[in-house]
Amino acid sequence: MGRMTATTPRRVLLAAPRGYCAGVDRAVIAVEKALEQYGSPVYVRHEIVHNKYVVQTLEKKGAIFVEGTAEVPEGSIVMFSAHGVAPTVHEEAAGRKLATIDATCPLVTKVHKEAVRFAQDDFDILLIGHEGHEEVIGTSGEAPEHITLVDGPEDVAGVEVRDPSKVVWLSQTTLSVDETMETVGALKEKFPLLISPPSDDICYATQNRQIAVKQMGADADLVIVVGSKNSSNSVRLVEVALGAGANDAHLVDFADEIDEAWLEGVSTVGVTSGASVPEVLVDGVLAWLSERGFEDVEIVKAAEESITFSLPKELRRDLRAEAAALLEK
Repeated sequence: MGRMTATTPRRVLLAAPRGYCAGVDRAVIAVEKALEQYGSPVYVRHEIVHNKYVVQTLEKKGAIFVEGTAEVPEGSIVMFSAHGVAPTVHEEAAGRKLATIDATCPLVTKVHKEAVRFAQDDFDILLIGHEGHEEVIGTSGEAPEHITLVDGPEDVAGVEVRDPSKVVWLSQTTLSVDETMETVGALKEKFPLLISPPSDDICYATQNRQIAVKQMGADADLVIVVGSKNSSNSVRLVEVALGAGANDAHLVDFADEIDEAWLEGVSTVGVTSGASVPEVLVDGVLAWLSERGFEDVEIVKAAEESITFSLPKELRRDLRAEAAALLEK
């Protein structure tokens, strides 16, 4: 990159699509609706979506976030997060007489159903994903004795199966598309009869946000991804930006986390946000950049998104009455 001069134009490339996906939108609205309908407290098992700001905002409205169902008082309402839960968690909730609202993203539920079906057919299932991520824990819990986690291409060498002719791969929905396909390639070399899932597990929103960042990253000196550190899809966007040729890329929750030093010698800044990030946080970053001379904003559009999901069916019932009835049993 040549030396900056006073006349070098400063611009922002803003990725589209970015921010909320349909599953996150549905989950966040579900918490708000539950609080409106049933009043506080509504307990939420795990962060409803992986975003600091969203969790703080919902806490102010009366949601109580817990790590496990054991923390929820008997006879209360508990909501399961967008990442999904293992069947044992449903059993625990029933044992504690909790009324449940399941805000699992339908695209995660699809992977759960695939896991159940392939396990019933006695396949070994190779689940590509990140160890410890809630979604992986939930999916693995559907068929623990059939599922082996494969956390990236370097894990492939150690994978063992019972019958190489009955092996299928599934994946976490929020991974890097390229890295996942690299892992699949390595698995296919080891297990030539490996079956692929009936439809791609990596969700439309993850893919679209990565495609937009690839288009943008090649032209950007710096890419700022708005998102939380525990958000898998947001962390992947930083990796994809660097892979696409961006000189530098950083993940921030809020504009005040941006370091002015990152702007040194920079004329083009790419901006995007993860699938659990409200647009108000992106607006904050754009305002911060604008104050520093980056006023010219160009949209880099990779796809149209029109997908929406209906709200969890439990919101149409009187859950407080159901919870009270459970306690009396």
